[in-house]
Amino acid sequence: MEPTISSLQQPIQSGFNAFSTAQEVIQGIDLTGKNIIITGGYAGIGLETTKALTSAGAHVIIPARDIEKAEKNLTGVENFELEKMDLMDPASVDSFAERFVASGRSLDLLINNAGIMWVPLRRDARGFESQLATNYLGQFHLTAKLWPALKKANGARVISVSSYGHQMSSFNFEDPNFEKRDYDTLSGYGQSKTACNLFVVELDERGKKFNIRAYSLHPGSVYGTDLGREEPLELFKQLGTHDENGNIKPEVEARLKTLAQGAATTVWCSVSPQLNEIGGVYCENCDIAEIDRGQIEHRFDEPATIRGVQPYSIDKKNAEELWKLSEEMLGFRFDAK
Repeated sequence: MEPTISSLQQPIQSGFNAFSTAQEVIQGIDLTGKNIIITGGYAGIGLETTKALTSAGAHVIIPARDIEKAEKNLTGVENFELEKMDLMDPASVDSFAERFVASGRSLDLLINNAGIMWVPLRRDARGFESQLATNYLGQFHLTAKLWPALKKANGARVISVSSYGHQMSSFNFEDPNFEKRDYDTLSGYGQSKTACNLFVVELDERGKKFNIRAYSLHPGSVYGTDLGREEPLELFKQLGTHDENGNIKPEVEARLKTLAQGAATTVWCSVSPQLNEIGGVYCENCDIAEIDRGQIEHRFDEPATIRGVQPYSIDKKNAEELWKLSEEMLGFRFDAK
């Protein structure tokens, strides 16, 4: 009898921890000849991920919305190529994926890393709420269009950089785009990250027969990412992480992960041989996460407590329903055949 996701969703004592860095995880791994695509691979934890994987010999393709910024940030990094792509523009996603598939290359690793947070209500040209469009629908679309190249690799992995933020909201199947309910930016973010987790559950189930495995992950509470560009400071004050002047409290900052530590779980999911026979799971701190059934006390001023995965975000029925809805919203079938 095949193990269920809930039975697999438990720590395996990987030997790494919350303080491990991407370079420590990549030690001894040879990725020579491997082709890797990393969305958002030119900033924050995405850039650290790029540095770690290229240092192990991989060739990394980075689809970027802002080529100029990407070129500047990637100064000194070798063995990468930049391509223009905007996750909120379906024609742009199609164009990028078609070019890659037409090149005849196999795709060993797809890291859906790009994401946005703390944004006001915005919609793309299709009317989709921007966090859902960028953080989830864009990666569903991109993965679907790159499927032929992933199959060609015979051993590919798909990684979705999710977040503890999935705990802020389950997926609202009745009103995913906030057309009938008041918009709340954290609910929008949480829903988009729950969607990432559910996508991985179903993707792994469909991909196993092609030797394609999928994983979602929480990078940790990381200092120095681009995610806070539009953050509402009042909210951070309420959470207890910032002082009255809007500055992060030194004792909180000291407990946050560095960018190198924040990229470690992405790299672990990408290369760890411990995951060769396991897929569809949500990971954190370079290990498989524990299911949060109410036994974990969470405090935002204590980053180490920001952990665990909600059962609704790894539920098989929810995953199947979301896959169908995603196909309807995007207007194409992702048969994964």
